[in-house]
Amino acid sequence: MDSGFRHETAIVESDRLGSGVRVYAYAHVMPGASIGDRTTLGDHVFVEGGAVIGANVTIKNGVLVWDGVTIQDDVFVGPGVVFTNDLRPRSPRSAVAANRYAEQQTWLTETTIATGASLGANATILPGAHVGAYAMVGAGSVVVRPVPAFALVVGSPAQVIGHVCRCGERLRGTYCEATCAACGETPEQRTAALVSCGDRPAVRA
Repeated sequence: MDSGFRHETAIVESDRLGSGVRVYAYAHVMPGASIGDRTTLGDHVFVEGGAVIGANVTIKNGVLVWDGVTIQDDVFVGPGVVFTNDLRPRSPRSAVAANRYAEQQTWLTETTIATGASLGANATILPGAHVGAYAMVGAGSVVVRPVPAFALVVGSPAQVIGHVCRCGERLRGTYCEATCAACGETPEQRTAALVSCGDRPAVRA
């Protein structure tokens, strides 16, 4: 079993790390967090106890992954990406908000980043704004609603401007129609085991 790597300044309090996980300087993984095989956490990454991260994920420096966030396999999370999990945040220590924060289910909104998706540097993902399989979120985008599989989104709020292949190349057409000019993948290959054209679910089933 590959023991991976843990920088001497990293704090790893969870026992739910897979084989070959690499944790770099000043990262902090809280108790209960789940991290899959061969995943890499860059410098200053924080993973809260209720977060779930799959296998072969790359999370670059300065990313905070909170309770309620699920990152599936093969996802890329660029530096400075911001996740959130509360649509109407107040200080839990405030008297007017104490009842709301008494139980997690009354305030937490879950978010899933599906298999193979990429989040560009400094993107912000609002609670419940699921990102579909192999979708690509442009740098600095603010994602306020679910992103379809294979979609390319940019801006604030993020809007669909095209589609990408599984290899990351922008397609000349939709993912259901276009053969990739870079890798040659056909629409049939692209959708065979993942998503049906016309359905376009936000999150892999």
